[in-house]
Amino acid sequence: MPEATHEPALHGDAATVVLLRDAPRGLEVLLLERPSHRGSFAGAWVFPGGHVDPEDRDEVPRDCPDPPAGAARCAGVRETREETGMVIAQEDLAALSIWTPPPSVPKRLLTWFFLAAVDTEATGPLRLSPEEHVDHAWLTPAEALERHAGGSMELVPPTWMTLNWLSGHRSAAAAVAAARASEPADFKSVGARNDEGHPIVAWAGDEAYDLDGHPGPPGARNRITLDVRPWFHEQSAGQR
Repeated sequence: MPEATHEPALHGDAATVVLLRDAPRGLEVLLLERPSHRGSFAGAWVFPGGHVDPEDRDEVPRDCPDPPAGAARCAGVRETREETGMVIAQEDLAALSIWTPPPSVPKRLLTWFFLAAVDTEATGPLRLSPEEHVDHAWLTPAEALERHAGGSMELVPPTWMTLNWLSGHRSAAAAVAAARASEPADFKSVGARNDEGHPIVAWAGDEAYDLDGHPGPPGARNRITLDVRPWFHEQSAGQR
């Protein structure tokens, strides 16, 4: 059954930046390991990012057509610099998706995911924030997904879904161009259980999705089963 039939209030906004580079073996993405003993997503491998702070909102131009998105861009640039030492510009960011956590999550942040292609030879060595992350890796999306499937790397659904999408692109430029060519995908997550009792996370169109009172038709799928690896995005035809 669906986790909830209404959406609780959000507690703020956040930004995530998916840093991409081209390597001899193909497109690579930067993943950072969270400490296993503290904070959000403890022990998981994530992309750089964090809360939208008041100063990020103050930097948004008054004529910005979408102030929340503008503040998220400011936060993405700032968080990337703080967590990796890499300096990127707002115009480097291509909006890919917008994520809303399940209703049961205590602190619910609407999170913008942006792509940004970087030249690591020009940006210099990575400088991690030791309070935020304990390790890093540049991996192809397929490598990261394989590590998760094998249990050596923990990923959360938004990270996994982003890597799954990136696995269909051969270069950083191609991925960024694809993101710029369409509106950001909107993922409002709902937790539920499938007919076998396994926990799932579902999105709009799935038969278990009832966040807006309009679940998908019987048998419709837009979900991941969380306790069965490798994860697989079950998706009915016509859904993004």
